[in-house]
Amino acid sequence: MIPIFLIALWYGAPERKAVLTKFFIYTFVGSLAMLLSLMALGTYTTDFSYQSLIAIELSTKAAFWIMSGFFLAFAIKIPLFPFHTWQPSTYTAAPMAGTMLLSALMLKMALFGIIKWMIPLAPEALNDFKCIIITLGIIGVVYAGIIAIKQSDIKRLFAFSSISHVGLIAAGIMLFDKDALSAVFIQMANHSLVAVGLFLAADVLESRLGTRKLAEMGGVAKLAPKFAFWFAVIGFASVSVPFTSGFIGEFLILKSLYGYNWIVGLIAGTTLVFGAVYTLRAYQLSMFGAPKMENFKDLTWNEIAAFFILTVIIVGLGVYPQVVIDFVGPSLDNLFSTIQASNTLVP
Repeated sequence: MIPIFLIALWYGAPERKAVLTKFFIYTFVGSLAMLLSLMALGTYTTDFSYQSLIAIELSTKAAFWIMSGFFLAFAIKIPLFPFHTWQPSTYTAAPMAGTMLLSALMLKMALFGIIKWMIPLAPEALNDFKCIIITLGIIGVVYAGIIAIKQSDIKRLFAFSSISHVGLIAAGIMLFDKDALSAVFIQMANHSLVAVGLFLAADVLESRLGTRKLAEMGGVAKLAPKFAFWFAVIGFASVSVPFTSGFIGEFLILKSLYGYNWIVGLIAGTTLVFGAVYTLRAYQLSMFGAPKMENFKDLTWNEIAAFFILTVIIVGLGVYPQVVIDFVGPSLDNLFSTIQASNTLVP
C-alpha cells in the first residue's frame, strides 16, 4: 500500500491530496480494527504462529467480534459495498500505474486475506457473517454495475466495474467450499488481468486525447485499428465471453451461488448483463462515430506486447482453467483439514 500511496502522491492528479487523505483514513481505520482483533486473539495464546492462532477455539460471541475486525479491514481494501467510497476517486486521481497496482494487486490481497486469515481464525462466526457478506457483495454487483453504466469518465467507469466484479468474488468466498474457492481463484486471476488491460486502454485514450470524457471521444477505430482490435479483445474478456478466463470464473461462482440460494444466484447473474452494457457502451462511444481529432497515434510495439501477453494468459486460462484448480487444490485441502482438526467448521 505504501508504494502505491507514494506513486499517487507524487504523480497523481491535482486533487490527489484530498483523495489520498480519504484513502489513508479508510485504510488506517480498517488496519486498526484488524490490529484489535489480533490483540484479542493474543489473550488466548502467547504464540502468534499461524497454526497456533487457528487452533484457538473461540466462543461464538468472541469469534463474531474478532471476525468483525478482520472483515472491516478487508471490506475496505476490496472494496465491498458500502465501504467502497474511497475507491473511484482514488483510482481516478492516481496515475495509471498506481491504478493498475490497486486494482490488480491490493484488492486481491484483501480477498486472499478473507480466505487465509479472516475465516480460519474465527470459523465459529462464519455462519453469522455468511449472509451479511453475500448480501453486501450482491448489492455491490448491482449498485456498481448501474453506476458504471451512467459514468461519463472512462476511468471511473472501469473503477465501478471493478467494484461490481469483486463483490461477486467476495460473495463466492463466503460459501467456503472447495468448488467455490477454486472458482474464486480463477476469477481473481481473471480480474487482475482484465483490469490491467482495461486501465491500459483508458491510459492510451487519455494520453493521446488529453481527456477521459467519453463524450469527447469517438472515431478512434478509424485512426488506430490496432488499438481498436486489442481494446475489443480485452472488452470481450471483461464481459466473460466463452474461451476467456472470465467466462469460467464467473459462471462457476454463479453456479455455486445458485446452489446456495437461487434468488441470490439470479441477482448475482445480473453482473453479466450490466458488464456487457457498460463495457460495450464505453467501447462504442470511444471507438465508433465521427473522429473528433485529426490524428491518433496507433499502438507502439511495447503496448501491443502488453495487450498480447494479457490476451494469451486470459485465453489460456479460459481454455484450460484446470491449471489454476490443480495449483490451489492441495492448499485448499490443507486449509480445510487444518480448520477441521482445530475447530468444528465443516466446509
